[in-house]
Amino acid sequence: MKYNIDINVKALVFGAAIAAAFIIFGWQFWDWFYPCSAIGLLYAGYGQNTIKKGTIIGAFASTPIIVLTFQGYLGAFDGYFLTENGILTVALIILLVGAFVGFVGAWAKRDRVKALAEYEKKQKIGKNKNKNKNKK
Repeated sequence: MKYNIDINVKALVFGAAIAAAFIIFGWQFWDWFYPCSAIGLLYAGYGQNTIKKGTIIGAFASTPIIVLTFQGYLGAFDGYFLTENGILTVALIILLVGAFVGFVGAWAKRDRVKALAEYEKKQKIGKNKNKNKNKK
């Protein structure tokens, strides 16, 4: 059985590492590093070929954030979040946010690829017009 899963593993690993690094830096130094961890999830989604894969990989790349959250790097839990349902809720929210950010990254790549194709198409049209004028 041969599986051809076309996943950019480098983008997945580096994206997850960047997200985790910003969480750790935010915990140690400045709190404003926490939102910057989305850069890693964007990169993980941007590295994939389709929007569907970008969404799935964005959720998968957010798993280090879940681990760091439960270890206390994002603060202490109180009340509802100490129950099993609360822990599951936090994990699902982080996965959903990771999937959304990965979707945005994959969507940005798709739009960029379309824009580059349109730009090259315009460049070829301009070159062909000049060649036809020079032949006359």
